[in-house]
Amino acid sequence: MDPMWYRPLLDGLLADSPLTDPAVLQDVRDFLVAGEYALAFDTMCSWIHEDDLHIDAAYYDRLLEMSEEMGSEELVAAIRELVSGRPAGSGE
Repeated sequence: MDPMWYRPLLDGLLADSPLTDPAVLQDVRDFLVAGEYALAFDTMCSWIHEDDLHIDAAYYDRLLEMSEEMGSEELVAAIRELVSGRPAGSGE
């Protein structure tokens, strides 16, 4: 994928994320503005995992797709347990 598409995809993930802490949201936005897309994505995923924020399967699938672009598959795999309505250990 062309990196010029990272920004709108990451903006969408951030807008739909369960993150609510204004400081975290601002940090991710600052990384996006600076063109630090991998850092923005990793920060977003790390806080979702750290704060045990539940996400739906569709959102997880979007994270998984982006992780393949960003090289963050392990980080997103750690979030799998936070997916509502998905059996533990399910990769679907």
